[in-house]
Amino acid sequence: MHFTSEQRLDDGVLEREFTLGEIPGILWTPASVSASAPAPLILLGHPPLGLRKMYPRLVARARHSAAEGFATATIELPGSGDRPRWPAAEQARADLRRAMEAGEPVSDDIIDALTLPMVEKAVPEWQAALDALLSLPEIGGPVGYSGGVISIGIRLAAVEPRISAAVLFAGSFVPRALFEEARQVTIPLHVLLQWDDEGNDRQAALDLFDAFGSKEKSLHAHLGGHTGVPQFAGDAAAQFFTRHLK
Repeated sequence: MHFTSEQRLDDGVLEREFTLGEIPGILWTPASVSASAPAPLILLGHPPLGLRKMYPRLVARARHSAAEGFATATIELPGSGDRPRWPAAEQARADLRRAMEAGEPVSDDIIDALTLPMVEKAVPEWQAALDALLSLPEIGGPVGYSGGVISIGIRLAAVEPRISAAVLFAGSFVPRALFEEARQVTIPLHVLLQWDDEGNDRQAALDLFDAFGSKEKSLHAHLGGHTGVPQFAGDAAAQFFTRHLK
C-alpha cells in the first residue's frame, strides 16, 4: 500500500488516497484515532461507476461513520474508473441495458456474465486491501462490509473470516450460484430493500434474504426506487455496526 495524497476534512476526518499495486483506494479515519486507540474498520462497497463519480456519496458515508468512531476504506472495482477497460464487462452491461430497455426478462446468462467475473476478480482484491489496512497501527478490528454490489458482499461474507457483520443493499441482480453461497453466510446481516426498485427483482431479493444462513438477519424495506433510500436508513445501519463492531 502506497499513500499518494492526504487531506484533513473540515470535521477532522483524515482522508488519504492510496494505491495497492494498480488499484486505487481511499482511507478515511476519525480525528480521534491513534495507534493506542485504533478504530474498527468498515469496507465501503459501491457500484462499478468509478470512485470519482461515487466520491460524494462515499465521503458522506465515511464522515457519517467517522462520527461513530469507525475508519472506512474503499477500492476501485475492476474495469472501473482509471483502471484498464474490461471489454467483457462492458458487453455484459450493454446486454443488460438492451434487455431492460426492450422490456425483456433479464436472463441468467446475462446476470452471470455481468456479475460472476467481477466477483471472482474483486473479492481477492478486497481481501488484499484488508491485509494492508489491518497492518496500519491506527486500524483495528473488528471489520464490517457495507453496501455496493450485493454479490461481492455475499462472497466476502462467506469466505473472509475477518468480516464480522455486513450491511447489504438488495439492489442488483444476483446469479443463482450466489444463492448457494448465501447459505454459507452466518455473520449478522442488515439488508436494505427498495420496494419499488425498477431495476431489481423484488421476489429474488426476498428469496436471497431467506437463503442467508445467518441466525441474526434483518430486512429493512422502504417504499421508493433505487436511489430513494431514506436518510434514517443510514442511521439504522450505523446503529447496526455500533452493536456489532464495538
